[in-house]
Amino acid sequence: MYTNIMIAVDGSPESLQAVRQALALVERGLRAEIALVNVQEAASLLELATQDSDDIAVAAVQAGEHLMSPCAALLDAAGVGYSMEVVLGEPGTVLVDMAEQIDADLVMLGARGMGAIESALVGSVSKAVISRCSRPVMVIKLPEIADEADEA
Repeated sequence: MYTNIMIAVDGSPESLQAVRQALALVERGLRAEIALVNVQEAASLLELATQDSDDIAVAAVQAGEHLMSPCAALLDAAGVGYSMEVVLGEPGTVLVDMAEQIDADLVMLGARGMGAIESALVGSVSKAVISRCSRPVMVIKLPEIADEADEA
């Protein structure tokens, strides 16, 4: 089945849930290598002009590692091996490229479930990955919790 799972991690509850879903597969007997991938936006021209590029790169890697640490803790607690990678660039493009580069046979990522207007304005990493990736993609959404005020 799946032997090389790439999980996109952005620090959201949805990406943490993607790790939980991967662990559920492992608990059912799946033997797979897991790669946690975080994409940090590349520095702006202003940042590059006013700050040391090495400092910017180090800060980006540290930020990515920090965002992945809860996911890594889940995998550590379950005794499941994994690798972590922080990459600079546009998330949709980088995730598709990374899936090819590491030969992932499953890409898992979270989706926040934005409304139609917000999604059209902001764009969606999950939509970009689904449309461009040649690998199977599993999109993880958290169940919507009804607002208590709506129920009253």
